[in-house]
Amino acid sequence: MNPAVQAVTDRIIARSQPSRRAYLDLIERERDTWIGRPRLGCANLAHAYAGTPEDRAAMRDGAGMNIGIVTSYNDMLSAHAVYYRYPEQMKVWAREVGATAQVAGGVPAMCDGVTQGYPGMELSLFSRDTIALSTAVALSHGTFEGAALLGICDKIVPGLLMGALRFGHLPMVMVPGGPMPSGLSNKEKAAVRERFAVGEAGREELLEAEIGAYHSQGTCTFYGTANTNQMMMEVMGLHMPGAAFVNPGTKLRQALTRAAVHRLAAIGTASDNYRPLGLCVDEKAIVNAAVGLLATGGSTNHLLHVPAIARAAGIVIDWEDFDRLSAAVPLLARVYPNGSADVNAFEAAGGMPYVIGELLASGHLHRDITTVAGDDLSAYASKPVLDGDALAWAPPGASGDETILRPAAAPFSPDGGMRILQGNVGRACIKVSAVERERWIVEAPARVFDDQLDVIEAFKSGELDRDVVVVVRFQGPRANGMPELHKLTPPLGVLQNRGHKVALVTDGRMSGASGKVPCAIHVSPEALGGGNIGLIRDGDVVRVDAVAGTLDMLVDAETLAARERPAPPPAPSGMGRELFGMFRGQADEAEKGASAMLAGAML
Repeated sequence: MNPAVQAVTDRIIARSQPSRRAYLDLIERERDTWIGRPRLGCANLAHAYAGTPEDRAAMRDGAGMNIGIVTSYNDMLSAHAVYYRYPEQMKVWAREVGATAQVAGGVPAMCDGVTQGYPGMELSLFSRDTIALSTAVALSHGTFEGAALLGICDKIVPGLLMGALRFGHLPMVMVPGGPMPSGLSNKEKAAVRERFAVGEAGREELLEAEIGAYHSQGTCTFYGTANTNQMMMEVMGLHMPGAAFVNPGTKLRQALTRAAVHRLAAIGTASDNYRPLGLCVDEKAIVNAAVGLLATGGSTNHLLHVPAIARAAGIVIDWEDFDRLSAAVPLLARVYPNGSADVNAFEAAGGMPYVIGELLASGHLHRDITTVAGDDLSAYASKPVLDGDALAWAPPGASGDETILRPAAAPFSPDGGMRILQGNVGRACIKVSAVERERWIVEAPARVFDDQLDVIEAFKSGELDRDVVVVVRFQGPRANGMPELHKLTPPLGVLQNRGHKVALVTDGRMSGASGKVPCAIHVSPEALGGGNIGLIRDGDVVRVDAVAGTLDMLVDAETLAARERPAPPPAPSGMGRELFGMFRGQADEAEKGASAMLAGAML
């Protein structure tokens, strides 16, 4: 193993010993005392079997596994619309191996692309906790010996895992749906957005461009949070190998889903190959998730999601761990917004099998983890192919395009491009893998806002047409649920294109597709929690330094101590936001995962 990766792993194992031991004790106790079908009463079983008459006899016999399907299907979200027919197909495939399957429950799946910049976006992060709770409700009936988790996008995969890990004695497989085929390129789409921001393109032209980019079922084709989720499931060994980026509606995609059902039936509690989820997701798997994130230039949202998933399994990872890993992990991929290629081009160039093979060979990934598919991670360095109608796996070969994928011996960058910033403003994250090196340090007067829409208005009126550090505060989990601020990308990009030094500093989130503008995000403590980001005033010079790893306002301590903290905005209401007040009130800080569900819990 790479010594830096091993050192971080050892650090996490040592830190997590009490909580991980408690978690393992929990799932062992649950396995031994599980209120499963042999222990359920006759009336309980009759209720569970009544809705599936075609499988009732087999379920009553109890000889095979009963698989619970937890689905995030809806046809408003393109990535999840593909799941419409999955349950009925999966029931057929379960019968092929003497098992049965039932839809255990559904979880909400909202689309950040629809709510971006609007009040509904303030429900987005806490939809993850809602999904986790919904997953727990779905699995609470005790009638399943394993589960298939159908989810792919931003908060859905983390939420499914957070809930499912509380049932970690059960074997489970994540079942992805794949990315939509390529449409209008991400670069062309971004160019139209920037032209629209300065009034050079109209609404019709913008709408035509957006529909050309988001045109079909499947995930969006840029490398944002949804596709980073799928990368992460591969390096953690929770998919069938190579399942991440195969397009929907293809024979190969169907073969992979069928194989997932067959494999789940083969790793149940009654088999000789029992693989419970809670043992698959261990400290090494969590480190693999972080390494994969850094090696591929993935979404900053996973600096929230990975800690939250880890905590659900009794594992503690912090931003210092990410920072240390980033210094040691090479950047192997250039996928938009860190390059011009989309995920389909990434897959064609070798995709995750190539990345995993390179990182295993260089010692940056832990090979010796328990995966759903094999005894270690080696199987995930092979690419799925169809041999006639039979599913097989083959070596991915060399990179098909070294402008997209490079070997670990000759990476795009020797480090993973994420940094932790610390200073008198607080502690924050910054992703620099898509930022030009000369923009890693920005020192400029601040312009302070409490609402992202006010930033856009200030841009339109010309107030920001200068060197500026835009500060957007009261955007943390306790203030308004920590919405993404992706709407700010086009105007800030325009200012940067005009030659200005520009940066964003916020206690909120930026999109997983954030790119060329330096953004210090997830500032902790947040403004509502007494963080110093709330003390920044218009005109204060703020220095964002991704080279030194600092985030400071150049104001002396005595002046800061004399400043009064601003009154927070009113509590959000409307669009259902008032219903999430308990989530905001209980939310943890960003570094712990910004979860209300996990805050203060013994996990």
